[in-house]
Amino acid sequence: MRIGVHPNNLHLRLASLWPGSFADFDPEFVPYGEGRDTASLLEGGHIHFGGTGSTPPIEADARGLGVCYIAASAPRPANGAIFARSDSDIGSVADLVGKRISLVDGSFHTYLLARSLEGEGFGLPDVTRVESGDLDSLKELLEGRVDAWVAMSPRLEKVIERKDLRLIVRCGSTIPNRSLFWTLQRHALSAETIRALVLELDRIGREVMGDTRKAAELLAAEAGSEGDAAAWDRVLRSRDFSVVPADDPIIAEQQAEADTLYRHGHFSNPVALQRQAKLA
Repeated sequence: MRIGVHPNNLHLRLASLWPGSFADFDPEFVPYGEGRDTASLLEGGHIHFGGTGSTPPIEADARGLGVCYIAASAPRPANGAIFARSDSDIGSVADLVGKRISLVDGSFHTYLLARSLEGEGFGLPDVTRVESGDLDSLKELLEGRVDAWVAMSPRLEKVIERKDLRLIVRCGSTIPNRSLFWTLQRHALSAETIRALVLELDRIGREVMGDTRKAAELLAAEAGSEGDAAAWDRVLRSRDFSVVPADDPIIAEQQAEADTLYRHGHFSNPVALQRQAKLA
């Protein structure tokens, strides 16, 4: 089985490093750049499943690709936040109106921004979304080319205490911010296979939580790692790596996000998610 791995999905990134992970699946871990590439890789048959934030599978369904959800992580309330400069006039979500916001558009960043604005009676059209791409978003913010920045782990933990930044909102007060593990219906994974994947994802997650120091050392040893073992250990300890099947409540969460993004004009047409087959 070809399992997609990109840097921002720590669960599968750790699985690719963790001894014995997915041993019953004859795994090939396929690295790629970012979660928004997952649908295209699945569509092309380069991977059989991957893990992303909540928005990429909805984007795939909006393209008519037919998503099949496998599993979901526990909520990740500390994994995302919106920052402004501490010397700016932005002190609340309402102050973002008319401003330039740096984000990975089409990821959970978009949903976090939409829900935050909606809570104040505004919407995505009331701000200018600036795709962060390969830019250094922190530098863009500090040098005034954008007015706010949607940040995520592990970079978030590095900047949360900076005196030149002001925290506007965190995920936990706004969206569940789960990781979703998913494939496309064309790959025809059986209920038995999906059930086994859920169990293996959960097993790996619980082993990671049981030895965060080991997991942190594995991440720190990677080429181009974003932190040392101590920094990674703090990130890992802040997360619940347990995994549950993608049941009806998870699909309902995803549908609520799809409906929100449609209301905000992110999608030109409504996106209707299909209920998942029962595994029992």
